[in-house]
Amino acid sequence: MEHETNTFSPVPTPWDSFGPDGPFIGKEVVSAMTGTKTPIGAFLDIANKERAECVTPVSGLALPSGPVDMQAYERFCDLICAEVIKGCDAVFLDLHGAMVVKNGPLDGEGVLLKKLRDINPTLPIAVSLDLHANVTPLMVNNCSVISGYKTYPHIDMYETGQLAGSILIEYLKGRLDPVMVWQNTPILAHTLKMDTQKGAMKDFAMCAKKAERGNVLSASAFGGFPMADIHDAGMSAVVVTNGDKQLAERTCENIIQTAWEKREDFIWTDIPLVDAIRSAKKINKGPVLLVDHADNCASGGTQDTMHVLKEALNQGLTNIGVGPIKDPVSVEIMTKAGIGATVSIDLGGKLNMPAIGKLGEPLKLSGVVKAITDGKYIVSGPQFTGMTMHMGKTVVLKTQHAEIVVTEKLQEPLDVGVFSSVGIDPTKKDYLLLKSRMYFQPVFSPMATDIIYCNGVGVTSSDWTLFKYQNVRRPIYPLDRFD
Repeated sequence: MEHETNTFSPVPTPWDSFGPDGPFIGKEVVSAMTGTKTPIGAFLDIANKERAECVTPVSGLALPSGPVDMQAYERFCDLICAEVIKGCDAVFLDLHGAMVVKNGPLDGEGVLLKKLRDINPTLPIAVSLDLHANVTPLMVNNCSVISGYKTYPHIDMYETGQLAGSILIEYLKGRLDPVMVWQNTPILAHTLKMDTQKGAMKDFAMCAKKAERGNVLSASAFGGFPMADIHDAGMSAVVVTNGDKQLAERTCENIIQTAWEKREDFIWTDIPLVDAIRSAKKINKGPVLLVDHADNCASGGTQDTMHVLKEALNQGLTNIGVGPIKDPVSVEIMTKAGIGATVSIDLGGKLNMPAIGKLGEPLKLSGVVKAITDGKYIVSGPQFTGMTMHMGKTVVLKTQHAEIVVTEKLQEPLDVGVFSSVGIDPTKKDYLLLKSRMYFQPVFSPMATDIIYCNGVGVTSSDWTLFKYQNVRRPIYPLDRFD
């Protein structure tokens, strides 16, 4: 049950958003998720190795967006709880850790875990969480084991599931006695400063990784998801030891202190958009990546703000690959026109963003419809490897200076497939405009000559002054001063 909720996002999150036509149910889960480099894929492998009977009630992942519909959340919980009521030896949950429910729980995962504990107070429960989980006491107090990703971009999803699952199996066999400790620190870190390959976040993540030895079974450093306005949003750590609570407490304190000492290094500073594009224009060889991080759908962006593309065109950039832009209205217009047709459309800008006081601003463009596809491709990169992505009906609009991938559904450009599946070779472009933060890195960074972060407009901006936080615990850095 995976969802990272941006409480400032206007993008709805119904049941259907958790998969091609909603989540996979029952036996569909096994066929869809076996062989994928995901936590649930890892646990299915563990169950198979143990020759265990494995019941899979539901599997659904929705791209980050606004709060989850209550009906969808309750359906998830009902499906999972119904199987636990029937009886089982253990439960493994592949969760995100930052789910907020519309007109419902601000801690979707914690409430689900409490439901399971109420059904069976002694039930062994293992949980894998995203590095951006906002870990809460309700989560920790209602499960046996928590392990979190140690990489961002997330290339250790499978390994995280394997770790949590292996501890669970050893616990079931009576070989381990997991003891878990959690601690948070008042830092609302910027996502753009959570790259685990460098800086303060590398130190934070490595502190946890190095701690995993001897009786420390699992140690996780969570950057948190700052766009979820809940009380426990922010950075935290969870440590699981073999029966040694004092060791868990010492280890957890050491990890969390690493973050607090480096808190200033978790804050991102932007440059004006016009200056970012100007610097990109000076680079003679491409592809140059233009990272439109303020409208990143993998953090809850609408994926349809046009400010970065507009500025790039205004400054005379050419041979640009863009995508994806989510605009089902434009997709429908271009599909009806057909391949080879010349069209004039108002691209993007379909959603208003009341949380930051912005209206949608379409960009009028003319061009030729170059391709129309069903938007399906299989991920070949190191994140979500082997999973089939569903962009919905997808169209390529070729203008004088750009080739633009336009989709019905949200799609983070985490894999070359967003371009190659529609006939675009990204390596042949002078510029690639990607609505992303970090997920682009494993696949697109190696082909790039430079990376320019563009401060566009959107509900995933790194400008905290745009957002009115009401629920997050205070004081918290950098919203408040710590002398």
